[in-house]
Amino acid sequence: MKSEHPLPYRCAVYFVPEVHGSWWQAGSQWLGRCGASGASYPPPDIAGVATSVFQACTADPRRYGWHATLKAPFRLAAGQSLHAVQKAMRELALSLPAFDMPPLHVTRMGSFLALVPQGDLSQIQATAAACVTKLHPLAQALSVADLARRRKAPLTPEQDRLLLAWGYPWVFDEFRFHLSLTGPLNELSPEVQDALQAAATAHFEDLPICRFGHLALFVEPQAGADFELVDTMALTA
Repeated sequence: MKSEHPLPYRCAVYFVPEVHGSWWQAGSQWLGRCGASGASYPPPDIAGVATSVFQACTADPRRYGWHATLKAPFRLAAGQSLHAVQKAMRELALSLPAFDMPPLHVTRMGSFLALVPQGDLSQIQATAAACVTKLHPLAQALSVADLARRRKAPLTPEQDRLLLAWGYPWVFDEFRFHLSLTGPLNELSPEVQDALQAAATAHFEDLPICRFGHLALFVEPQAGADFELVDTMALTA
């Protein structure tokens, strides 16, 4: 992890498993990139799935890094700095308890694959909501272009209200915690989709319980660049 960083294009607050632990390694190896070190990994060998197809399917989550979103990527408000974000996140982490997550299962979420917890989600939901509300003053309001881009996805009236209020439509009751494994799979054959899901299940099924013990700060150095992990803050309440 880098200790210093110039003012980034965007920041994001994520959940990540313990960096370099078994969950981190498994996710980074699946996506093909470590968000902490920048190291690259070869794609898995999946029967019935060409390497080029797998690389294309994982390109979007690979750029964002192995994570689950807590506060979606945002531009810094005027007068704010990376140091201010780190300070606010450390203060927030002091108020939040660490916990073991419910079992994570490979699941279809609309058009993509993700690891999704199944069980009592109340602590996850509360942690994500705290990140959204407590860190929101650091974020710049969405531009007209940003709003238009977000609205390309079909949004309910409630999701559009949340977008305007919090800069992201999938927060609070609309939030669903997940660690993305692929981008959209709609254009692939059912056989390839099934092979990807089976391979992902086998890749992650033997891992131990995943601990929710940190908040993670990622940055997008320049527009369109890969997101990088720059800091983690232990939950210590």
